[in-house]
Amino acid sequence: MRRRINYLMLIASLLLVLLFVFPLWRITLTAPQYPDGISMFIWINKITGDNEYTLQNINILNHYVGMQYIVPESIPELTYFPYIILFMTAAGVAVAFTNNKKLIGTWLVTMLILGILGIYDFYLWEYDYGHNLSDKAPIKVPGMAYQPPLLGTKMLLNFKADSYPHWGGAVLGLSIILSYVALIKSRFSHEKS
Repeated sequence: MRRRINYLMLIASLLLVLLFVFPLWRITLTAPQYPDGISMFIWINKITGDNEYTLQNINILNHYVGMQYIVPESIPELTYFPYIILFMTAAGVAVAFTNNKKLIGTWLVTMLILGILGIYDFYLWEYDYGHNLSDKAPIKVPGMAYQPPLLGTKMLLNFKADSYPHWGGAVLGLSIILSYVALIKSRFSHEKS
């Protein structure tokens, strides 16, 4: 039983490394001029698109309504989030070899708090991005804000914006679930002994 707990916690921790391989989130814009849609991918350490011109095209569209340019190098979270993930991976690996239910619980709670803070930070970024509009915008629609949805679908003028977790988000969720299972098994194991 204890080996299973160790393996679960080890897998939960090592899964976090995949956040450098897969994007966390995907925002897709679809409109008559983009019937196939253009997608922006938010990673733990960068922002990319369907191709090398995606961000440039999104920034051109944003210019018309006065939205800020997306400049990944200017987003501090993309610099320090990788270090947090690497720390949590190392901490999780260390916890995996302790068989200590309190440490497993602490790791799990820390991951949940980090996840909630990350989603809140993402919401604040989207809010600023969609509400802090330039007065010099060529197209002005009174009362209109262009905040993409945090989760789900929203119409922004003639653009349909879809915002959902991507493979990295699924991996993060799986990591949290596995650590929760390890915690439950750890508690059950301690009760039996």
